[in-house]
Amino acid sequence: PSCSLQRSGSLWQLGIEAQELTTAIGQLAEQLETDDNDSRAQALAELEAALLAEEGNKQALAAKADATCWVIEHLRGQAAYRQQQAKRLTDLSRSDASRADALEESLVFVLTQLQPAATRFSFPNHELTSRKSSAVVIDDEQALDPAWLSFTTTSKPDKAAIKEALKAGQQITGAQLLSRRSWRIC
Repeated sequence: PSCSLQRSGSLWQLGIEAQELTTAIGQLAEQLETDDNDSRAQALAELEAALLAEEGNKQALAAKADATCWVIEHLRGQAAYRQQQAKRLTDLSRSDASRADALEESLVFVLTQLQPAATRFSFPNHELTSRKSSAVVIDDEQALDPAWLSFTTTSKPDKAAIKEALKAGQQITGAQLLSRRSWRIC
């Protein structure tokens, strides 16, 4: 096994190199059991080189992983900032829309007071039009005849109860308890 592995800089490549070095070290350690002194000396020299390469690989891998953590933290911080900006812009948008609605109501009120029968108002750059619509308002749902009611039925799994039953050792067809590990950068 050769121990002249190059540092590509890629996190994945460094991980692959670490696995290759571990395999090479195991193979070289097996060669130390030979009775031939020359073979044992050569295996020992290669093993020392592999161990040095492994140490360098571990340092490079740790540095790359640390840099990757920094990028992850940066991206999460940027996402949080953008989420705050989106909330701020949404709040501003709601405020603008609310003010526009209030102003429109006021305009319509004034114009319809002046011309109650009008359904359209034309201005030099804009036109204000209306359309009729109808909507049902239910004053007392309990007073309605059942013929006027529609019914819906929904169901969903009771995950909390299923989890407790599975933890207690009960077998439930169609459900299983998975154990997960979550990671957090500190």
